[in-house]
Amino acid sequence: MKIMKVVNDFFIEHIAPPYKIISVKKHKEGEEKGWRALVEIIEEKEYMKKYGHDQMIGLYEVFLDKDLEVTGFSRISLRFRSDIEEQA
Repeated sequence: MKIMKVVNDFFIEHIAPPYKIISVKKHKEGEEKGWRALVEIIEEKEYMKKYGHDQMIGLYEVFLDKDLEVTGFSRISLRFRSDIEEQA
């Protein structure tokens, strides 16, 4: 729950309020241990609404270190809300 709160707070402060945190897993890169989260964000909500378009959902990958500090993030996909999600 702490990890989800940190991720939620980070997105509220820097990007946009999360629509949904869909995954949190332990992550190891080399000797560094931490966490990886996947977060869905509704992108440009007001712009899309103004022009009557379907909402866009951005999927973000977020990395946290063992001290629960966000060390990096990136948007890995973008789709219309009505599009069928791809299952990996």
